[in-house]
Amino acid sequence: MTKSDAKPDGPGPSKGPKKSASPERLAAFQTGLSAETRAAAYLLAKGYRILAKRFRTPYGEIDIVARRRNLLAFIEVKARASLDEAAYAVTPRQQARIIAAAQAWLMAHPEHAEYDLRFDAMLIAPRRLPRHLLAAFDASP
Repeated sequence: MTKSDAKPDGPGPSKGPKKSASPERLAAFQTGLSAETRAAAYLLAKGYRILAKRFRTPYGEIDIVARRRNLLAFIEVKARASLDEAAYAVTPRQQARIIAAAQAWLMAHPEHAEYDLRFDAMLIAPRRLPRHLLAAFDASP
């Protein structure tokens, strides 16, 4: 993973007066970071290599890009109160955004163009093991 693949840790250059985030937004951000860390650890244990985390494109963000053998997985991480709620949170609109972002990632990383592609979801809930949904959705219209 290159430095340009990841989001910066702090706020970027200031473009005016700073607005402080609401406590709810900060809590959601921290929950998301924690869920992505848990998901990445789970993937590593399953033999995946993490190529990028929180990869931003003009179309949206890919939470995790991982590789295992000749497979490239674009993984959306969802943390909710239950695994079922997390599964329902991967909406068709988000799926389209992730597919477009994956195309942008592939254009930026042409060395992976020949890999098999898959779009997964990683569901995170308190006091539960992560649930990895293989091929949670596909890129066909």
